Amino acid sequence: MDELLKQIESYTVAIEAASASTKEEAEAFRIQYLGTKGIVKSLMGSMKDIQPDQRKAAGQALNEFKKLAETKLESLQAGTAGQVADEQRIDLSLPGDFVGVGTRHPLSIVRGRIVSIFKKLGFAIAEGPDIEDDWHNFGAMNLPEDHPARDMQDTFYISQNPSWLLRTHTSSVQARVMETQKPPIRVICPGRVYRNETISARAHCFFHQVEGLYIAENVSFADLKQTLYFFVQEMFGKEVKVRFRPSYFPFTEPSAEMDISCLICEGKGCNVCKHTGWVEILGSGMVHPNVLENFGIDSTKYTGFAFGMGVERIAQLKYRVNDLRLYSQNDVRFLQQFTGAV
Repeated sequence: MDELLKQIESYTVAIEAASASTKEEAEAFRIQYLGTKGIVKSLMGSMKDIQPDQRKAAGQALNEFKKLAETKLESLQAGTAGQVADEQRIDLSLPGDFVGVGTRHPLSIVRGRIVSIFKKLGFAIAEGPDIEDDWHNFGAMNLPEDHPARDMQDTFYISQNPSWLLRTHTSSVQARVMETQKPPIRVICPGRVYRNETISARAHCFFHQVEGLYIAENVSFADLKQTLYFFVQEMFGKEVKVRFRPSYFPFTEPSAEMDISCLICEGKGCNVCKHTGWVEILGSGMVHPNVLENFGIDSTKYTGFAFGMGVERIAQLKYRVNDLRLYSQNDVRFLQQFTGAV
């Protein structure tokens, strides 16, 4: 018993004199006195050697000693709480870590540019669902079930009878606009469309379109041409040449495809333009009277024009992209090239 009290007295003096200037020193104190192999644990183990009649007094002395060590440890830890280890210190004089700047996708850039150009001409933006019924996608656009033009737009059917499908063009949005609005109508319809195409450098099973529709009294083909001339000059520059070629679309009559002089070879001929010097960028025409009548619009009073273009094709010409698959592969090396285009 006497030996135990002497040890406690000696360690008490040492505890009262202990100090710590760092977290490491405070942790060393904890290990020395309160650790699993520390002094307090060791003294507690010596209780078995104490005479039974003296164990109560010895236990009280040990408890007071343990509380003293715990109180001292709390004091040391509080004194070093705000310190940071050397390996965790931040040198504020060093330059910061590089943070990469994200980029917009090239298709988003081109789509935004197309939309902004037509906004200058007073076109509003209209959007619709990617999953469409057969009527809005085909029937309303003068494409009945047995029409051969449907073969050119083979799509992904979700169900039949009734038929639901992934839209093949954003003309379905035009249909919904004509269904709910009365002329004058002036909208552009951007969005993703889907067709059952073999994926290659020149085709994909999904792509993006921007279609336009203008219906009012006395709208003529001349209005269509001037609208598209303005678009081409704003998008590609004043020097680009334009030509119209007769074509066929079930929902327009007359119909025309629009070509511009190849920007890659400057009209001299290359693989992109198939050595013709011209590249097709969109289809257009006057809205077919049947389409107007399908939505209760008097075709004897109102006329209109429509056009549609692929965003990928415009981006291909603007940024010299030679493979449509690059747009959807999420290759960072490809996307980082458009940092300056944001």
